[in-house]
Amino acid sequence: MTSLRKLREKYLAGEKLVVLTGYDALMSSLLAEAGVDVILVGDSLSNVIAGYPNTLPVNMEQMLWHVQMTVRGAKGTPVIADMPFLSYEVSTEQALVNAGRFIKEAGADAVKLEGGRSAYPVIQALTAAHIPVCGHVGLQPQSVLTTGGYSVQGRTEEEAARIKADALAVQEAGAFAVVLEMVPAKLAEEITASLKIPTIGIGAGPHCSGQVLVTQDLLGMTEAKLKIAKRYAELRREALEALTNYVSDVKEGRTPSEENSF
Repeated sequence: MTSLRKLREKYLAGEKLVVLTGYDALMSSLLAEAGVDVILVGDSLSNVIAGYPNTLPVNMEQMLWHVQMTVRGAKGTPVIADMPFLSYEVSTEQALVNAGRFIKEAGADAVKLEGGRSAYPVIQALTAAHIPVCGHVGLQPQSVLTTGGYSVQGRTEEEAARIKADALAVQEAGAFAVVLEMVPAKLAEEITASLKIPTIGIGAGPHCSGQVLVTQDLLGMTEAKLKIAKRYAELRREALEALTNYVSDVKEGRTPSEENSF
């Protein structure tokens, strides 16, 4: 079991933190057994599980359902629940209610939300209510309609200064960690050195305090091969081969065999 306090101890000891996404009990049980430090139930389930083109459609009830499943399989590994689009932006009161549901109803250990300086009041209110918060700056997928797509952020001096200020604001508001997504490695290194909380990188180079990826990407379960995600297996190809063989065996009468029959 790795508590959030233990996570802090690992960070202070200079140990790299490993975060991966999980959306159900089966996957989270594998992640826990593999030894990941934190399981993130990302709103990326909108893309990866539900098949939507972005993270915007997934709602609170759907996220709660997946967090509940994930917690049951996590075997004590901390679970962070991603707060979906419009679950925290309308008002601080709404954010408190929704974040509280992730803790009380779903059993999450913390929540994650996007935004830097703009999210300061919400992060401050949640931490004051004893709800641990992980921030998220750089590329923010819930802002994809206004930013024009998924692209590296912080290439200009102005953008870099904005992201640095956002990361600092997240820390000052009381977050225990911050995700840096799709920013140049040098900028991520500078931010990491300037903060006293862990940075969790995704597409942000090797100098962050830890790394997070969508598990299905690194396992090769998704079709797209992303620059930010090294593939450690090709499970989609293997699964397709197995399924194709099953279809053939049934049609040709090779299965079920005598050993698979009563």
